[in-house]
Amino acid sequence: MSEHLATVIWRRNDQTFVDSRFSREHLWKFDGGAEVKASPSPHVVPSPFSVEENVDPEEAFVASLSSCHMLFFLHFAARGKFVVDEYLDNAIGVMGKNAEGKMAMLRVRLRPIVTFSGDGAPDEDQIRQLHRRSHEECFIANSVKTEVTVEMQRC
Repeated sequence: MSEHLATVIWRRNDQTFVDSRFSREHLWKFDGGAEVKASPSPHVVPSPFSVEENVDPEEAFVASLSSCHMLFFLHFAARGKFVVDEYLDNAIGVMGKNAEGKMAMLRVRLRPIVTFSGDGAPDEDQIRQLHRRSHEECFIANSVKTEVTVEMQRC
């Protein structure tokens, strides 16, 4: 078992708060030192209270599914002795109301384009198998219905 940490930081600064007219821009920090500027989607919170250039949670969700799938695909391709030169995925997540009437990511479409080289490039059936296996093993895809708990912490 392993743990994966993320720190999310938001500060009010000199803005009012109770009128809901405050920036939702925040920062994600990861244990390796990476920092990502984050914000709600402008589709959810209009500008100037969101920052379109920043990553929003919905985009991060789609990217994490795509990235996880890709990493397994590369792993299985290498084990199969297939040489991957490039992997490009223009993944799309679709938001809408779920069966309970709540906004949710209803579906994510991964649309990978994989370029191979060498004499032993896989055929279409082998590529399909690599994607099937990658989807079955992807930690994030296997976690979509995961339990989420809130553990309040004190300053």
